Amino acid sequence: MQCDLVVVGAGVSGLVAAVRASQGGRHVLVLEKLTEDRYVCNSRLTTGVWHCGAMDLLSEPDKLEARIMEITGNYARLDLARAVASDGVRSVRWMQKVGVRFMKGPFDYQSFVLSPPSLTAQGRQWEGRGGDVMLRTLEAELSRLGGKICRGYRAKHLVLEDGAVRGLTGETSSGAHFEVQASAVFIADGGFQANQELLLDAVTPRPEAIFQRNARTGMGDGLLMARAAGAQITDLRGFYGHVLSSDVFSNDRLWPYPYLDYVIGAGLIVDRAGQRFTDEGRGGVAVANAMAIGDDPTGKIVIADSRIWNESGTQRLLSPNPTLANNGGRLYQADSIAELAKLCGLEVSSFVGMIQAYNAALEAGQGSSLSPSRSAGKQKPVPIKVAPFFAIPACAGITYTMGGIAINAASQALAVDGSPIPGLYAVGCATGGLEGGENCGYIGGLVKSSVTALRGAEHFLGELFT
Repeated sequence: MQCDLVVVGAGVSGLVAAVRASQGGRHVLVLEKLTEDRYVCNSRLTTGVWHCGAMDLLSEPDKLEARIMEITGNYARLDLARAVASDGVRSVRWMQKVGVRFMKGPFDYQSFVLSPPSLTAQGRQWEGRGGDVMLRTLEAELSRLGGKICRGYRAKHLVLEDGAVRGLTGETSSGAHFEVQASAVFIADGGFQANQELLLDAVTPRPEAIFQRNARTGMGDGLLMARAAGAQITDLRGFYGHVLSSDVFSNDRLWPYPYLDYVIGAGLIVDRAGQRFTDEGRGGVAVANAMAIGDDPTGKIVIADSRIWNESGTQRLLSPNPTLANNGGRLYQADSIAELAKLCGLEVSSFVGMIQAYNAALEAGQGSSLSPSRSAGKQKPVPIKVAPFFAIPACAGITYTMGGIAINAASQALAVDGSPIPGLYAVGCATGGLEGGENCGYIGGLVKSSVTALRGAEHFLGELFT
């Protein structure tokens, strides 16, 4: 096959790039390894909230940029942070012009949420919701402009000519070999969250113990192709996800909601020895990552008292109180800390002592003296004092990985020496350098996807210069 541009992956980043390039008169092919008409990828399952580090995209760009750098501990490349901060709203406005619908969400940072909403979808209830409608809208626009999605085509190797990428080869779902000759390749196949081998190397020593809170199709094919072609790969640590009931492994009604992040934000989380192991004030994404890097990712227990359970436990849609128990998740309840320890199989005296020391530190305003330190993020930590007391066996749920192919602000894939690789672009969650790293800084997969895709396509068209 021959075309001007070939895109690997038909999620939101791949289709935004394909449609934008087609608007410039280029002949575009999109390769999607899945065969179904409505292939299930993360973009189809998304709740559809466009934000920037839980800040409204309508905020001033300099404030958004500062937010990105703060969340990532200055890990983010400044040019990528600046691109997302300046072009987040522009990417949404462009999507609206091609027919993608948005609405205002229930929280102040949610000016742009896909419509019809999918904020309450459980398991794989995605048909007719925001992500499904978005992908169908973008595909219809691509078709109208002369492009197409080739379903059942899995890209495997990039074709290099004199140091430039000039196409790729792969295999169809029927086992046939194919080759595409093109002026450029866009890698847009998302993260590697479903690739156990890559997770083992970069994210967790026990990938089987991390719940796949995603479409379970992201294998990192694009990352592997790019690396083999000499592309620079960023720090692969860090994933976006949430803390879930550990019963989720056997109960499909417990994902993607409720997650336990807000209960942890006010309460605490302990290991099988009944001891804290991370700073809960860093937020649910950081706690999920801390759970994953340990030897026992599922052996964790969320602890709350009645104030926390009835206040923080009821925050958000499909909150753990009462959704968890209503959907069959374990919820231990006791009238004393000692009794709660017995229900959870914890050593009573050490657990009671830990809770007493924790409460004393919080009441004295000395959370930083604890080990690990207990900071106050968006939620104020609350002493565990008001009966009844609650405990929830928990696990880490992974939605997408945040490291990947290194790019610049034009979404050009970079070689190991930092120079752009001619003819190779990477967009969306296949990229790294904006999120993740040591601080697991989460910015937002959707805004990253739409901005990098739009800018990459415009650079390919010769309309964006950096």
